[in-house]
Amino acid sequence: MANQQHLDLILQGTTVWNPWKEKQGPSFRPDLSGANLYRANLSEAKLYEADLSEADLSRANLWRANLSGANLSGANLYRADLSETFLQGASLSGASLSGANLSGANLSGANLSETFLQGANLSDADLSRASLCGASLCGADLRNANLSDADLCEADLSGAKVGRTIFGGRDLRTVKGLEALDHGGPSVISTDTLERSHGDLPEAFLRRAGLSDTFITYARSLVARPIEYYTCFISYSSHDQDFAERMYADLQSKGVRCWFAPEDHKIGGKFWHPIEESIRLYDKLLVVLSQHSVNSDWVEREVMAALEKEQQHKKLVLFPIKLDEQVLHTSLPWAAEIRRNRYIGDFTAWKDHDAYYQKAFTRLLHDLQAVTSPQQEP
Repeated sequence: MANQQHLDLILQGTTVWNPWKEKQGPSFRPDLSGANLYRANLSEAKLYEADLSEADLSRANLWRANLSGANLSGANLYRADLSETFLQGASLSGASLSGANLSGANLSGANLSETFLQGANLSDADLSRASLCGASLCGADLRNANLSDADLCEADLSGAKVGRTIFGGRDLRTVKGLEALDHGGPSVISTDTLERSHGDLPEAFLRRAGLSDTFITYARSLVARPIEYYTCFISYSSHDQDFAERMYADLQSKGVRCWFAPEDHKIGGKFWHPIEESIRLYDKLLVVLSQHSVNSDWVEREVMAALEKEQQHKKLVLFPIKLDEQVLHTSLPWAAEIRRNRYIGDFTAWKDHDAYYQKAFTRLLHDLQAVTSPQQEP
């Protein structure tokens, strides 16, 4: 709970707050924890060493504010303006932003060096030209974030969520955890990033970000070869997580660029809510049919979106595979349509890795191969 005197002073603006703060000495820690500072004008405010944990700073103007050493754990900075003007950005050096909501925030040119951002929501944030040297971004949400020309030297991104994330203009060789990113979809990796990194980036990072084998081999100065497989998105029920993870790993190991997310991760999630947009990003939709997914409204909507794309583009998009016989007995119209008109890959004995699974997987891999001639209409 914020100190009422401190809160009253900050709400009077920086002309009152800044002189008062300076009189307290550099080590004084104002208590603004849990304060309601929604849309507050805090431009150039001296908030260093302040306790702003759990504070609501959404849409606040923090232009050139000094937040060095501030505690912003759990703070809501949704669409806050922390951008730079002229040469200096908002100073967040050493601040704690663990779990903070920075979705859509303007952090262009901000100094976030050595900042703790574990689990922070940075989706849709503008981090272009920001300094993130040594920052901890473990588990942070970086989907749709703009990291163009952001300095990520020695930053730790282990477990961070990415998808449509822009990596541009910087050497990423010293970034930690690139191979352990959680890819919800393709990201943008500029050619100058590859050049500055001398192609020395984890292959898992490049492939899961959506780069083709041609670009990967180019980055490593090898002989380029054409794309071998279509890209695909795996649609399934969270009850079939073990199978989906195995299929994903096996497809990736064969050079197929693919992504997946279970239904319970997508519902309510900002990144996934436009179903048509999700389907549009991938060449193929691999739908895993089981007693669980057949009864999933989310899987049904993804299938219907894929069928609509087939009608629009006159090419095969939907690739159904089954884990049990439920699709053969259900009366649901969309599933019955697949049953009547599609070959359904049979993975009912998928746990038999050495025989049955490999045979079914080889057939699927063959069907996912890109060809130069036009596909037949479905």
